[in-house]
Amino acid sequence: MPLRIEIVSPEKRLVEREVDMAVVPGMEGDIAAMPDRAPLMLQLRGGVVALCQGDKIVDRYFVTGGFADMGADHCTILADSAQLMSELSVDEAKSRLRDLESQWAEIGPNDVDMHDQISRELQSVRAELEAVQEHGST
Repeated sequence: MPLRIEIVSPEKRLVEREVDMAVVPGMEGDIAAMPDRAPLMLQLRGGVVALCQGDKIVDRYFVTGGFADMGADHCTILADSAQLMSELSVDEAKSRLRDLESQWAEIGPNDVDMHDQISRELQSVRAELEAVQEHGST
């Protein structure tokens, strides 16, 4: 029995199809969505969603965070943002990382909300850079 995977970002629906398994980057670690699994809702960290057919990864998408709803026959990913790994750029990720590191250096000690926001963005762009370097792209 296949698993219906859907990846949606605020900008668009990236994918809606059937796969054998999806590996999703949860906050506590990667987790597999497979047919007949118990229902689960989890928060995502920045990382790679791998879509599998048989024993092969057929597509990889990078998500910057969001939520995943997994059930016996579906996995719906509501991503903060998402794109195909092949569309990512090392140079763009490095540029965003430099900008965020500059912003981090300017945060005041009492600006807790900004600290949390920049911290999440730094985690995400570092994960993106690592993913691009590991899985290849432009």
